[in-house]
Amino acid sequence: MKKTNAARLLDAAGIGYELAEYEVDENNLSATTLAKKIGQDVEKIFKTLVLRGDKTGVFVCVVPGNAEVDLKKAAKISENKNCAMVHQKELLGLTGYIRGGCSPLGMKRPYPIFIDEVCQLFDCIYVSAGQRGLQLKLNPEDLIRATGAVIGDLTE
Repeated sequence: MKKTNAARLLDAAGIGYELAEYEVDENNLSATTLAKKIGQDVEKIFKTLVLRGDKTGVFVCVVPGNAEVDLKKAAKISENKNCAMVHQKELLGLTGYIRGGCSPLGMKRPYPIFIDEVCQLFDCIYVSAGQRGLQLKLNPEDLIRATGAVIGDLTE
């Protein structure tokens, strides 16, 4: 299994993790499908969403796979009046990642990262390792430390 930039960053920080591989269905990149493929609850699968605020610009929200980001909450926590998801076509240029393989670790630029508070309910969560078909399993506190994420209520 080839290591990704996200995994190498965790290695360099001395943070433990496991890699979970799964077969990618290009027509269904949902967190529910991913959870079934790796035998985990969808609540533990966290998706990385890239947004743009009207004041601060690009920022990242990491939310449970069974939830939707609340744009009003995301705007407030990121000190914006409003925000919107970036267009899928912009994702690669902004982050270095594609849809279905966007990791909160190792983006092209250091964007502010916000993670939903429910992550603290679990001993471990899953986030993308930076490519489709590969997830990182790690302690949420380690992810928060590695990314400098701010914890908050981000979901509807």
